[in-house]
Amino acid sequence: MTDVYKRLAKRLDEFPNGFPATESGVELKILQKIFTPEEAEMTLKMKPLPETVEAVAERLEKSVEEMQPILDNLVEKGQIGSFKMGGQQVYMLFPFVIGIYEFQLNRMDKELSDLFEEYAPELLKTAGGFEPAPARVVPVNTQIDAELKVFPYEDVRRVLEDAKSFQVNECICRKERALQGEPCKHPLEVCLTFSVDEGAFDKYPTGKIISKEEALKIMADAEEEGLVHCTYNVEEGHVFFCNCCPCCCGILRGVNEFKAPYLLAKSNYRASIDQDECTACGVCADERCPMGAIVEEDGAYRVVVERCIGCGVCTPTCPTEAIKLVRKPESEQIKPPNNLIELEVRRAANRGIEIKMD
Repeated sequence: MTDVYKRLAKRLDEFPNGFPATESGVELKILQKIFTPEEAEMTLKMKPLPETVEAVAERLEKSVEEMQPILDNLVEKGQIGSFKMGGQQVYMLFPFVIGIYEFQLNRMDKELSDLFEEYAPELLKTAGGFEPAPARVVPVNTQIDAELKVFPYEDVRRVLEDAKSFQVNECICRKERALQGEPCKHPLEVCLTFSVDEGAFDKYPTGKIISKEEALKIMADAEEEGLVHCTYNVEEGHVFFCNCCPCCCGILRGVNEFKAPYLLAKSNYRASIDQDECTACGVCADERCPMGAIVEEDGAYRVVVERCIGCGVCTPTCPTEAIKLVRKPESEQIKPPNNLIELEVRRAANRGIEIKMD
C-alpha cells in the first residue's frame, strides 16, 4: 500500500474528531476507496482553513488556471470542502467526520458501506470519547412553555432567520444503511445546509437548492416524523441541521450502539409527563422516543431523565398534550462553545492533541 494513504490517515487523525488507526487497516482501505494516490497527495497539501483558489495557487506555485480544475475535481469527489465566505469561493481540508464521509453521498456504494460499518465503532468511539460533544440536540419547541426563555441556538426558526442560501441533501446515513439491507421508513431528503452568503451552494456537487420557506417546512415535517434535530455544538455559526433517526444516524447510533457518550450534547430541556393528562396510549414510548427514555410502569408512563436528550420529538403527537419540554435546573444546564473554533480547540485539548493549521 502506498505511503500516501498512511500520511493522509495520520493527517486526518490530527483533527479533534480523529481518524484512528486499526489493526485491520480498514481506515486505509476507506481512503483507497475515496482517493487515488494523486488525489490523496493533493488533499494533503490543503489547509484546514478556508483559502481562495488564488491563495492555494500562489502557495503551491501554480497558476489559477491550473489550480481551479484540480480543486473542482477534489470538491466533486467530496475529498475537500468548498463554500462561499464573504462572497468568495473558498476551499479547505475537512475532517473525516463531520466532513469527507458526508461528502461521499453521490459515491456511496455497497463496498464503502461495508467498510464504514467495519470502521464505525472505532471511529465514533474516538469522536465521542471526550467533551465537548461535536454535535448538539436542538429541541422541538412547539411544546416548550411560552414563558421560558429560549436562546437563539435552541430555536430552529431563529437559527435559519438570517440565512440567505439553503440546500437540502439526502441523508447519507439512511443511504448507507439501506445498502446494508436495513432501509429506513423516514424520508431521505432531510439534511439541511444553509449560509448567510447569497448563492453559497451554486458550485456544491450534491443536493438541491431550496427557499427559506421550503427549509422551514423540511424542519417542521421532520418534527412530525419524530426525527431529532442535530447541529454543531456551538452558540453561533450554524451551517447545517441533520434530522436524525436512531436506526440509521451515525450520531445516535454512536451514543446508543457504540457507547460514545460525548458524541451528542443533550439540549437544556427534558421531557415531562403530566400524569393527570396522560391517557397511557403509549405512542410516546413505542413510536417516538429515540433513546428509550419513556417507560411504562403499572399502567402509567414516566420519563427516565438520565436517558432523555431533550429533543422533544415525543411532544407533537401526544393526543392530550400531556408531554412538554421543561428547562433543566440551572445547575444541569450546559452552555455550548461560542463558535466552531472554540469547540475544536477545546476538543483538541481534551483529546490531548495539537491542532495543526498548515
